[in-house]
Amino acid sequence: MKQKFDIIKSTCVPLPLENVDTDQIIPARFLKATTRNGKFFGDNLFCDWRYLKDGTPNPEFVLNDPRYGGCILVAGKNFGSGSSREHAAWAIAGYGFRVVISSFFADIHKGNELNNFVLPVTVSEGFLSELFASIKADPATEVEVNVPAQTVTNLATGRSERFELNGYKKYCLMNGLDDIDFLLESRAKIEAWEKANAR
Repeated sequence: MKQKFDIIKSTCVPLPLENVDTDQIIPARFLKATTRNGKFFGDNLFCDWRYLKDGTPNPEFVLNDPRYGGCILVAGKNFGSGSSREHAAWAIAGYGFRVVISSFFADIHKGNELNNFVLPVTVSEGFLSELFASIKADPATEVEVNVPAQTVTNLATGRSERFELNGYKKYCLMNGLDDIDFLLESRAKIEAWEKANAR
């Protein structure tokens, strides 16, 4: 879903597991669906952890814990490893997460998140550990992600870190543009160049 990014302040959903791969994010059996139905994929995010074998919600899994909510997922190191399936990013976006914070992302998954209007924020392992501790101590802990300034702040402690963000993707996120929208924004310039350079 295309949304403009500016300053996001939210409570968080903690997932303190390392090496969460794309098959755990969205199991392979859901890859038969080729249309990006946000509700379908969001409903099946972390399906094998989220639901018991009889289809009922697993009360032990964090997405079913009423203490936690918000549009920020805080995940352990090496998030999104495994296959390159874009469906994993579809599921994260479809659930309603706008930001994922981790100390390391698999490159392809990181790109897929950005292309689906989910911001992957890479922080130090120390900052991530402190954030998990703050959320565990108080599930109402909020985090502020300032996209223009490229900073993330744990509002429980006041500690901030700066995160990297490609300039092109930053522009697209802040203006709610996908790659096609970006090209169309420059349509007049492209057409003028083509006209001037026609043979």
